[in-house]
Amino acid sequence: MLFLIVTVVVCLPLVLFALSNTAIVRLGLWPTDYGIDVHISIAILVAMAIAFLLGALVVWMSELAQRRRARRAERKVRLLEAQIEALQARAPATLSSAA
Repeated sequence: MLFLIVTVVVCLPLVLFALSNTAIVRLGLWPTDYGIDVHISIAILVAMAIAFLLGALVVWMSELAQRRRARRAERKVRLLEAQIEALQARAPATLSSAA
């Protein structure tokens, strides 16, 4: 239910924006004569979506090093815990033989 409420709250302004801005604009690629006529609202929404996805990609790429470091640290902790357990298991045997 919460997902539905959030979806409506996010999508309603986008739909209202698209319905309010129906002017046609020509988008062209500068060195060529290629161009396409689209509604200005669609052009803006697509540009915003592309910018959002590129920003998410940049953040994801910057987090890769931190995740790699965290995995290495977890492996090291597991190894050290295993060594502690081995030493603790060996310790009573050496104490009983010394007594």
